[in-house]
Amino acid sequence: MASAAGSRGFINNVLETVGRRTSSVFVEIGAVLIFLGQTLRWTVSPPFYWKSALKQMEMIGVDSVPVVLTTALSTGMVLALQSYTGFKRFGAETLIGTVVSLSMTRELGPVLTGLMVAGRAGASMAAELGTMRVTEQIDALSTLATNPMKYLVVPRFVASTVMMFFLTVLGMITGIAGGYFVGVKVLGTNPVTYIDNSINYTEVKDIWYGLIKALVFGAVIGLIGCYKGFNTEGGAEGVGKATTGAVVVSCMLILILDYFISALLW
Repeated sequence: MASAAGSRGFINNVLETVGRRTSSVFVEIGAVLIFLGQTLRWTVSPPFYWKSALKQMEMIGVDSVPVVLTTALSTGMVLALQSYTGFKRFGAETLIGTVVSLSMTRELGPVLTGLMVAGRAGASMAAELGTMRVTEQIDALSTLATNPMKYLVVPRFVASTVMMFFLTVLGMITGIAGGYFVGVKVLGTNPVTYIDNSINYTEVKDIWYGLIKALVFGAVIGLIGCYKGFNTEGGAEGVGKATTGAVVVSCMLILILDYFISALLW
């Protein structure tokens, strides 16, 4: 009897824990959606803080160029090398350009750029806003009759969305150029064939679909980074948790949304 009662107690504790965790997840999702709605509302409502938005574009976009270039270049080069190694077994080396071009425009360009920007700019946004929250600077803005959402969140959200578009374009071009260098200059593939196959098998919609992904990923990075920072609690430890959470959640959402967007568009 005691054993059965202990088993029931254990099961009840497990179910209670699972239910509590599930409930907290849905509460968090609801809070994020409300935060998104408020952000979109204030994005289209005056006044517009253009200088703040331009400053955030520099911090999020321009400062992310080196890491995006490095990631895209190495990805394109490795992709060309691995494609050549595999296709050589079937005598299909001429398709290297096609694989690199389609992979960078459809998938790797927006996804890898999004992950890099989430790790650099998303963490920065969460840390900056989190520090402002725990030091009561955000409360001070409200005291001065300044809308914190409008002044702090909207410029970062807009800058992240817009700059992800241009960073992804840069990443696509750099990755394809890296694949060309390895495929033609290192492995000796015919350059005319490489370029022709890249152009003939890559459609305009492939590029635009990749850029649509970039816009969505940019919005996710800005939204999650600002949400985590805006709702930071617990001093310095809370800022660290918010920063880590912003990066982890942004990267997970990018990978999850990548599948659904791909299934919807293609």
